[in-house]
Amino acid sequence: MQNNERNGLNGNEQLLRRITLNPKVCFGKPTIRNMRYPVEMILDLLSAGMTVEELLEDYPDLEREDIFACLAFAMKMVQVKSIHQVLAA
Repeated sequence: MQNNERNGLNGNEQLLRRITLNPKVCFGKPTIRNMRYPVEMILDLLSAGMTVEELLEDYPDLEREDIFACLAFAMKMVQVKSIHQVLAA
């Protein structure tokens, strides 16, 4: 049995523990492991076409699981009953 299973956490729950909210870091925006890497920035870079490998090369403090944690966080944020309107910036 893996450690995550013993703790009662599935893969996404374990990944989501990497996402932190701290009012003293990046104005309280969700960040990776309480570092100054906002989830928003990682998602923006991924949506612009940057690969996980490129992100890890450019940001050596990050781990592959951090990138997957950002994706898991985004997935949680869109799991709502309805979305009324999304405006493009």
